Amino acid sequence: MGIPEVEPTAPSPLFKAGAKLMSTDAARRFLKRYGWRVDRAVIKLTNGHVSMSLVLPEVLLTHTGAKTGKQRSTPLTYFTDRGRVITVASNYGGERHPAWYHNVKAHPRVTLSGRGYTGTFLAEETTGTERDRLFDLAKQFVPNYADYEKMAGGRRIPVVAFTETTPG
Repeated sequence: MGIPEVEPTAPSPLFKAGAKLMSTDAARRFLKRYGWRVDRAVIKLTNGHVSMSLVLPEVLLTHTGAKTGKQRSTPLTYFTDRGRVITVASNYGGERHPAWYHNVKAHPRVTLSGRGYTGTFLAEETTGTERDRLFDLAKQFVPNYADYEKMAGGRRIPVVAFTETTPG
């Protein structure tokens, strides 16, 4: 079964409308401060079948805190590429990397849940031309990433690929 495939080059009109709505300053502030908490609960309650965004494909990333060692859960928009789940550590265009990124760098073995499937994955930050190719795909998929790139100042937004360790 696995995490459902998501093709980044052909987003639906509904998806594009949702991404546009999420690009407003008010939505971005809400999502950064509260949205992920609400979404985390919705995803857990529905076993990954429903997320708050309704139109953006999301996985629930369960990761280990780099400093605390505690389990954390973060909903992330994703697409798939070459059998991997791809996420962007945009932090809504913030000048710092999101906490989940630091945690995954410290503890790359994670759990991803989406659409009723849960599996163990290994995270790897992409680099060089592979990172650039995937970030270009991400910007096609979610045009907001181009804005986030500008807003991030000098921060290079990481692209993280998750590969399932034991596909089910």
